[in-house]
Amino acid sequence: MTEVTIYSKPGCHLCDEAKAVLLKVRRQEPFALQEVNIEEHPEAFAAFKEEVPVIFVAGRKAFKYRVGERELLRRLQRERQAREASKSTPA
Repeated sequence: MTEVTIYSKPGCHLCDEAKAVLLKVRRQEPFALQEVNIEEHPEAFAAFKEEVPVIFVAGRKAFKYRVGERELLRRLQRERQAREASKSTPA
């Protein structure tokens, strides 16, 4: 399953909007969701204090500030297809 990580902070309206999109898309294309509150993680705060929300898909930075439903869905589907293809390819 693809892992999606959102770096956010409390009281951030863009973060709330991004989380709503993630939850909506997750009903169509399941993924593991990890939420990181940058205020509780000094390294994340230093990296993203002016950029939240930041969303990583499969370990790669995919969105900053806003996330589009269709683009997120496409990325997740590509990740799933790549995983399925690698499983079916003989080693």
